[in-house]
Amino acid sequence: MPSPDRATRAPRGGSWPWRAGVAALALAAGGAWLVHDGTTGRDGPPLPPAPAAAAPTAAPAPTAKPSPTPPARPPLPASVPTRIRIPSIKVDAPVTGLGLTSTRQLSTPPMDQRNLTGWYRDGAAPGAAGNALVVGHADGRTGPAVFYRLGLLRPGDTVEVTRKDRRTAVFTVDSVRVFPKQDFPDALVYGPTDRAELRLITCGGKFDRHTGYAANTVVFAHLTGAR
Repeated sequence: MPSPDRATRAPRGGSWPWRAGVAALALAAGGAWLVHDGTTGRDGPPLPPAPAAAAPTAAPAPTAKPSPTPPARPPLPASVPTRIRIPSIKVDAPVTGLGLTSTRQLSTPPMDQRNLTGWYRDGAAPGAAGNALVVGHADGRTGPAVFYRLGLLRPGDTVEVTRKDRRTAVFTVDSVRVFPKQDFPDALVYGPTDRAELRLITCGGKFDRHTGYAANTVVFAHLTGAR
């Protein structure tokens, strides 16, 4: 993906269509905008477990039959998100709309509001068709922030997004991945989809005071319910 030091520019004229995700939303994933001065004394936020290496000579161990993934439900009409809840990692946070700065980069939630998430308001709305993008800081100068435990999510966990139309879009996590900041798969994360999907993004990997975090943690989820 583009370096956060090189601005990614929006198409000229008009708002971003939801299918413009590959080019448009790539600017959001650069780890440099999630600031951390190292004061927490940690190696970084929790990461999802690495895939276990298979033993070539050992017989495969019996495994329980995985639970079926809930089917995708039809997309909802677009509506502004107001709150996000992730019960398994105890996230309950308001959502603010984010736009682009004068350099055509995604603005971010204020660093002093650690329990605030940001939705890219010119992309898909959570629950509507397309990939909705919600970002949050992993930590800040005073400690862990709203998405610090994002890497602990597992397939089957749920994410609930309350919307301005008073409906709650319920998403089921499909996977949690960590991608190097300098090799971010834009098409995989932001590529077009006819389903209602959600991407949660924060920083991950090791932190360096000069270059920031080395990676991004990305949660992939799809709409499975509404109430």
